[in-house]
Amino acid sequence: MVTRTNADSERRELQTRRRQLLAALKLPPEGLPGSLTLSRRRCGTRTCHCQEGEGHPSWALTYMVDGRKRVEHVPHEDVEDVRRRVEEGNAFKSGLAELMAINARLMVLERRERKLRLARARKQEER
Repeated sequence: MVTRTNADSERRELQTRRRQLLAALKLPPEGLPGSLTLSRRRCGTRTCHCQEGEGHPSWALTYMVDGRKRVEHVPHEDVEDVRRRVEEGNAFKSGLAELMAINARLMVLERRERKLRLARARKQEER
């Protein structure tokens, strides 16, 4: 069972972290969802080096829209920009997920505290 001092301490820590996240979370205007992946393909030209070694590099952005997977080719010259934008999007998504988890935990702690207060009030009335 969580003691009151542990619950109070946890609540304070969660509220502090929530304030930090809210201050730091900024919606990235160019953030992208998903992941950037590198694959290698063979071109089909019999004399090309790719027939014996690794294939030609091919970058793709993979993400979900309306429950469907989308894959977009990313030209080599855009890879670093897309990588930065995906990192921004993933950082925002992670921060938002942490904030929601904190809110859920605070809700549970508040509900427990309310039940304890009601139980104490009932005991007081019985006396």
